[in-house]
Amino acid sequence: MEILKVMDPACVRMLLGVFGLLSVATGVGAVLAHRVKGEAGRVTVTNLNARIGAWWVMAVVFTGAMALGRGGMTFLFALLSFLALREFITLTPTRRADHRALFSGFFVVTPVQYLAVWMGSERLFELWIPVCAFLLVPLRSAVVGDCAGFLERAAKIQWALMVCVYCLSHVPMLLTLSLPGHRDGSMTLLLYLVLVVELSDVFQYAWGKVMGRHPMAPTVSPSKTWEGLVGGVMTATLLGAALWWATPFRWWESGLLSMEICFMGFAGGLVMSAIKRDRGVKDYGSLIHGHGGVMDRLDSLSFAAPLFYHMVRQGWVG
Repeated sequence: MEILKVMDPACVRMLLGVFGLLSVATGVGAVLAHRVKGEAGRVTVTNLNARIGAWWVMAVVFTGAMALGRGGMTFLFALLSFLALREFITLTPTRRADHRALFSGFFVVTPVQYLAVWMGSERLFELWIPVCAFLLVPLRSAVVGDCAGFLERAAKIQWALMVCVYCLSHVPMLLTLSLPGHRDGSMTLLLYLVLVVELSDVFQYAWGKVMGRHPMAPTVSPSKTWEGLVGGVMTATLLGAALWWATPFRWWESGLLSMEICFMGFAGGLVMSAIKRDRGVKDYGSLIHGHGGVMDRLDSLSFAAPLFYHMVRQGWVG
């Protein structure tokens, strides 16, 4: 029985820090809601409090999955990948001829990928989508015989599977690594990754609101500024360095890794924003109040997780 055995002291301390930050944020949001009077200010505060409320729900769900161990975390990310894939495919319409390929993507490719994670099968995990699904899924569309826009349609499905399923599955795959001094594949290291990347997004948003003056890519994401990027990444890097005690890294290694995954997270947010702008929408969905869809919340993680997983695997696995 895996329940609660992964909740080691490092995990507990980090989670207490998360819920402490959320408690402070909730208090600040309540004060602002009481004091801010202007119409524009009230809209901003309402949005802020909606985001904080959604973070509470996400933190509770994530903690529950952690308590269930590798099986719980694998199931959570399998569900998130399924929902993210649905959002992505809905945003990039395909044709009737692609229905077989899409069925395979949702009900064969995704479950097998996460079965590989649950089994800890590195070979199946690394080859299933980039090789097998990459070659076989478009074949399912081709045999139907509809050639109109075939290359574009096939690329959409392949790219969706790579970003929404393969990339995100690297998060629970961390639990299969054998790390010195970290039992059960290091649930603490997984929490470290999610904390640094997601808080980098929060810090970038906060720094951008406070000091943002120079847009980075105004036609892609008007809210992203150079000040927000630098301030957010540097703050999250310091946080990552300060959490070195929960990892197999030395403090400076933890800082460098944090900086790298924060920049990759920013890249993921920018790329996924470009897709939204191309489709003429603001968000991928509306499932998470104040945040948009699942992919709006996981875009940074989808780019950062593969880099983090492979760097840890190459540099620290015993």
